[in-house]
Amino acid sequence: MHANPELAERVKDALRSVVDPELGDDIVSLGMLRDVRASETGDLVVEVALTVAGCPLRSQLRADVVRAARLVPGVGEIEVRTGVMSKDERAVLMDRARARAQERSAISTDLPTSTRVLAIASGKGGVGKSSVTVNLAVALARRGVTVGVLDADVWGHSVPRLLGMAGEIEARDRKMIPLEASLPGLEGRLKVVSMGFLADEDSAIMWRGLVLNRAVQHFLEDVAWGEVDYLLVDLPPGTGDIQMGLARMMPRTEVLIVTTPPLAAQKVAGRAADMARKGHLRVAGVIENMSPFVCEHGSEYALFGRGGGRRLAAEVGVPLLGEIPLHPAAAVAGDTGRPVALGTGPLAEAYAGIATEVLEKVAPPIEMSGCTGRLLEAVEGALGPAGA
Repeated sequence: MHANPELAERVKDALRSVVDPELGDDIVSLGMLRDVRASETGDLVVEVALTVAGCPLRSQLRADVVRAARLVPGVGEIEVRTGVMSKDERAVLMDRARARAQERSAISTDLPTSTRVLAIASGKGGVGKSSVTVNLAVALARRGVTVGVLDADVWGHSVPRLLGMAGEIEARDRKMIPLEASLPGLEGRLKVVSMGFLADEDSAIMWRGLVLNRAVQHFLEDVAWGEVDYLLVDLPPGTGDIQMGLARMMPRTEVLIVTTPPLAAQKVAGRAADMARKGHLRVAGVIENMSPFVCEHGSEYALFGRGGGRRLAAEVGVPLLGEIPLHPAAAVAGDTGRPVALGTGPLAEAYAGIATEVLEKVAPPIEMSGCTGRLLEAVEGALGPAGA
């Protein structure tokens, strides 16, 4: 076939948005992208070198490559070929990963390297991000996995109330012990850390910049999380200090963007996705909240419009994980501390569907045998505590 080198270069540039979530860098910078060939008709052959044979992230990386390449105008059929890095290539990759970790001042935590860290982000407030975080955590725990929830919205902490939890965090061996939610129907466990367990709910937290970052850092490195399959981080709205600090401290964080249907909300949420990618974090998917609902008589009401989540997912090149309908039960559940994901009906079904997407497609649990995580352990071991 006749080559189209200009298209191949544009695709290669687009693939810088494909991030290895364990190593916290893009596949181009890590040397995992071996070649991109484009024909005059726009068909692509993309060659990706995996760190080890049998890497469980193979399917995820292939899907991310295809989604990123499809955003480039003129692209036709896409074939992704995967190989395995040589010993020398892996050595170069590890040097790059070490340098990135030192550059970011990545911290040392109690979290296993197999834990998938999912930050729940939004461009603006009022989209129900904390409610989405809590209910997704519950839906995952109902499926038998152990979930940690870090309420990083220090100013506007609401996770304890949404889960109906109260109490004070205790310390043991210089580590904070998360409080565990006691909710019916959970086959797994749900561990929670929030400023709400350390301060009165009605007291204003008047902190700024470095102090906020330091609080989140304490919640990450000074907490005895134990065995956790997923850590969900409820971020404050926007693209400020805490978001940038998390990208620096936890480079293996992946991001789920929450938006509502209106175009204005979609555009603001797009900034959160852009910030994540500029921080070399993988954007794993989009969740639309406050979608149209169907009343008991069968009529559909799109009070906030429709389509914002789908448009944003297409614009960013990631999957739309689900649409959560606007429903009065959500407000009642938040006030009473009984997450809707515990029950039945359209809201519980929506969260169950999103949990399935997370578990089976966009961020399945990581098996540590024969995967990039082994290299990550080597990198962290070489750096020592707190990335020193």
